[in-house]
Amino acid sequence: MSQLVKFLLDLGPLVVFFVANGRFGIFGATAAFMVATVIAIVVGFAIEKKVPRTPLITGIFVLIFGGLTLYLKDDTFIKVKPTLVYALFAAILFIGTWMGKHPLRYLFDSAIPGMTERGWKILALRWGWFFVAMAIANEIAWRLVSTDTWVSLKLFAFLPASLVFAFAQTPLITRNSDLGKRDGAAGE
Repeated sequence: MSQLVKFLLDLGPLVVFFVANGRFGIFGATAAFMVATVIAIVVGFAIEKKVPRTPLITGIFVLIFGGLTLYLKDDTFIKVKPTLVYALFAAILFIGTWMGKHPLRYLFDSAIPGMTERGWKILALRWGWFFVAMAIANEIAWRLVSTDTWVSLKLFAFLPASLVFAFAQTPLITRNSDLGKRDGAAGE
């Protein structure tokens, strides 16, 4: 699957959540988000013939916390969901790195050929701290701003922050992988 298709499958449910929130409020948006997330996972499976791990984990959280939001009529659950997902990803990265495993290698090894052990470790730690920062940002946001503003922040602040952070890792990846060697950069 192309990176563009993966990005659109990841972005689609968030856009549906944003649009539905504007039309139907947070509870209608939550229901729409749940449906869009399941559709994105099914479409991803139809294309790749396997369920990608990260969207599946996120999808499980969306269904559990979205279901609690709708059942209990309490939007706190859907607002806390990103914090818990970010914290889970940070924990996986920190614990995996501490154990000498490289969790990101399992996800991106084919996309980043020849990445050094040092490169995987640094990348995992950077992403771990990024997820900690995002969890804190989400906790601050949902507690201090209106629901509509929080929904907007998810699409127009949190998503761009993730993309900028990912692109900012390019020099590290280039220096520590075969990608840099192909382009003439010195690998470590």
